[in-house]
Amino acid sequence: MLEDGPDGNTNDPDFGAEGAGPAAGSRLKRPEWVDDLTRLGAGLKHLFSAQLGLLRAEIGLARHGIVLMLFMGLAAIVFAVALGFTLLALAGWGLAQWFGSWAWALTVLALLQLVLLVAAILVFRRCMHWLTLPATRAELATLAKDALKQGRADGESEGD
Repeated sequence: MLEDGPDGNTNDPDFGAEGAGPAAGSRLKRPEWVDDLTRLGAGLKHLFSAQLGLLRAEIGLARHGIVLMLFMGLAAIVFAVALGFTLLALAGWGLAQWFGSWAWALTVLALLQLVLLVAAILVFRRCMHWLTLPATRAELATLAKDALKQGRADGESEGD
């Protein structure tokens, strides 16, 4: 039997660890691996928060870079067209000096542009043909036909 002491506690040495309530739980020391695990979690949180901040900054920079690329692409197109007009004007002026007539110079320049336009259209059509993957499509069609022939041959041999 347990006896109560003068202050109302029992004389059992294990009583304070089991039944003292919340005050005894706070005096218990946590295992060392729990502290290590807590520090690891804090370190990972710190590491990944830095990485997340870097990712956010880079995404913002990339977004601004895309907008700037679009504007610079538009500017390059405008400047290329302006350069083309200038070179055509110089070519027309040179042809006018050579032929001695602006009419002949502009006619030759128009014919030259027409030839270049037709050549560009033909090259474009050829590239469009390449986009249809003609050799791959022909090979797949051959494979399908061979598989169909093989399937029919296997079906006839099983029917015998």
